[in-house]
Amino acid sequence: MAARPRTLPAAIAPVLVGTAAAVQVSGEIRAGAFIAALVGSIFIQIGTNLVNDYSDARRGADTADRLGPVRVTSSGLVAPRRVLVATWVAFAVAVAAGIYLAAVAGVVILIVGAASILAGVLYTGGPRPYGYEGLGELFVFLFFGLVAVNGSYYVQLERLDWLPFGLSIAVGFLATAILVVNNVRDLDTDRRAGKLTLAVRLGRQRTRSLYALLIAAAFVAVPVALLAADGPAWALLMLLAAPLVHRPLGAVMTRTDGPSLNGALAGTGALLAAFSVLLATGLLIAA
Repeated sequence: MAARPRTLPAAIAPVLVGTAAAVQVSGEIRAGAFIAALVGSIFIQIGTNLVNDYSDARRGADTADRLGPVRVTSSGLVAPRRVLVATWVAFAVAVAAGIYLAAVAGVVILIVGAASILAGVLYTGGPRPYGYEGLGELFVFLFFGLVAVNGSYYVQLERLDWLPFGLSIAVGFLATAILVVNNVRDLDTDRRAGKLTLAVRLGRQRTRSLYALLIAAAFVAVPVALLAADGPAWALLMLLAAPLVHRPLGAVMTRTDGPSLNGALAGTGALLAAFSVLLATGLLIAA
């Protein structure tokens, strides 16, 4: 429950896209680097979710009236110390993957991984958590979009290019949309707890508009990136994910109840997963 599996597409998607973009260019894959990048990304996400569960409980942000799924620390299902231990175990697995990637592609990857872990911890932890200041969406876009996609590309070819950069923007928009759903659902309880998320700062209606804008921009960003970087038309297979937009978008724009918005959160994760798998498939077909 604390690992929040509905959010894991945000960790898997950028690795798939970045790796597929590299294979499309080179026709080859470093299988070990792909597996290590995938493991590292997943366990950074799990560690971040665990530390957020722990930190939000300590700060009193997870109250009994929240609309989201049960948090294990605040509800007493798991002792805080055990959640903290699990957090560091998850990050240790990510570090191990990072050490392997550093051996393959250079120490810069280890630095990127350390920055990603630090960003995960400081989201709700530390003296001034940036998630409480409305900066969560920006960091998700940076780390689950730009950093993760381009980092996955880099460990394959040890260079950066414009096509994965453009595609990372699209992936980042959809990953950010997952957090936007989470924060619009928790808007009222976050406000009462003094957690000034972007949704609290913008208000419900403007946050809903932001969600719609992120979804639309993701679908626009891919063809723009393909044109700008002379990418393969097969990557437009991601357009087949468009029907998955309807249900979560409708819920976010019209509903305020927990079950509907929890469904929208899962639906946005499924959209990101389908979008990224189709995009990666198109790139691989063109390889």
